Amino acid sequence: METWQSLSETVARRLAAASSSERMVFAAGVAERLLGAHEALPENEQAFFTLSLRPLLDSVWEGALGDTTAFKAVNRAVAGYMLSEYCHNDGQDGPDDADEDAAATVLYAAQTYLHGVAEFAVWAGRRAVEVVHRRAEPHSPEQTLAHIHDGADLPDPEDTLVPDLLAEVRRQLRDLDLIAGRADDIRYSQLGLPIDLSIRLRVELRGPLSLRG
Repeated sequence: METWQSLSETVARRLAAASSSERMVFAAGVAERLLGAHEALPENEQAFFTLSLRPLLDSVWEGALGDTTAFKAVNRAVAGYMLSEYCHNDGQDGPDDADEDAAATVLYAAQTYLHGVAEFAVWAGRRAVEVVHRRAEPHSPEQTLAHIHDGADLPDPEDTLVPDLLAEVRRQLRDLDLIAGRADDIRYSQLGLPIDLSIRLRVELRGPLSLRG
């Protein structure tokens, strides 16, 4: 029987087997959906730090789709975060803005772009699943991070939430299919792509991967 947990593991296996460029685009797509949803919230529910990460995510997209000049901007932004008050081990005694779902996922996408390793892309996908799960059973930030970094399964959600969890993970699998269809075009995107190809990929990849429906 197909479960959201088994499908989530399939996502992780596919990311492990994918090229670094495919992982970058996947993580950027997940982050775009979460950040776009946050930007659509009422103003009093938006977090300043999360909104401030829009230029970083735009740079990740540009880099993942072939603009080599984006690397410096992404690296500088991530370094700035690492040196900021938002990067801390103080738990609830420090700013928690960086653990907001969209913010954390943008940072995972940036790390995926900088390093190309599967783990950051997997964590981005799992964060999107957790967003859905938290609608039924809220978790503390400490529990959320522990589940992501330990690779542990979340507690079983309420039955009414299972279709939403399945929909999210199936969406991620469809995204991976779409990206795999452009694998040859993006495989060496870190080395730079022709401008016309980058423009086409923005339409064929960034557009569909950004849709929240």
